[in-house]
Amino acid sequence: MPLYMQVERSLRTRIVSGEWMPGQQIPTEDQLCSTYGVSRITVRQAVANLVAQGMIAVERGRGRFVRDSSVVARERSVTSFTTELLEMGLKAGSLVLDRAVLTAAEAMVADELDVEPTSLVVRWKRLRTGDGEPMGLQTSVLPIARFPGLEEVDLEGRSLYAVLFERYGLLPAKAVDTFTVGSLKAFDAGLLNVEIGSPAFLVERLTFATDGPFEYTQSVMRGDRYRVRLVLATPPQVAEVRAGAGIQSWTERTGMDPGSGGPSPNSTRL
Repeated sequence: MPLYMQVERSLRTRIVSGEWMPGQQIPTEDQLCSTYGVSRITVRQAVANLVAQGMIAVERGRGRFVRDSSVVARERSVTSFTTELLEMGLKAGSLVLDRAVLTAAEAMVADELDVEPTSLVVRWKRLRTGDGEPMGLQTSVLPIARFPGLEEVDLEGRSLYAVLFERYGLLPAKAVDTFTVGSLKAFDAGLLNVEIGSPAFLVERLTFATDGPFEYTQSVMRGDRYRVRLVLATPPQVAEVRAGAGIQSWTERTGMDPGSGGPSPNSTRL
């Protein structure tokens, strides 16, 4: 195992074990180099990985600090809640609150799942936890015709996506997540062990296989325990086009020279 990964694992253990508490400043680069007997480059790589994972925060002019125990959703991909928490070094848990079989019309998912209103679906309501602490509430709905026998599966402490792969060989191809911000009502706040009116992320997910949608989920995630980080990038082919045409386009549209901030030599004043 590379040295930086060994240092990264040791630092993660010290954070997860509580040796370094949330908000506590971690040792300096020089101190870490001395402790582990490695170079600055090795220490920087290890720390950078933990920063990317949301376990360490960098405050300019002050240093590096242990982040609180909030889960930071990383670069978005179609992963389960269980996988997301495991990647953050947390143990995911699941408590089934309710399981029901009803029609797509009753569950109000016929359009989302592209099924007949009379089709049967199975709906689970689960309390999701991280290291035993309530993180959010999830309501997942799937068509029974596509997953026969799924309504009999016990999801207590299990990943739904893992079950779908093990029993039906299905892997999600893509998902559309819609995030809004709201506040928790009395019932949800009680389950999540927070005050009524506490902030929360309200998340709708429609998940697709290669041949169409198969899962609709609504999640209510504690605002103090869950964060979302989006990584935005320009596709290489678009960047190349912009690099060649951007200056001309800007000048033509505005009459301003982007280099000088003034009018283009060829612009016409109105």
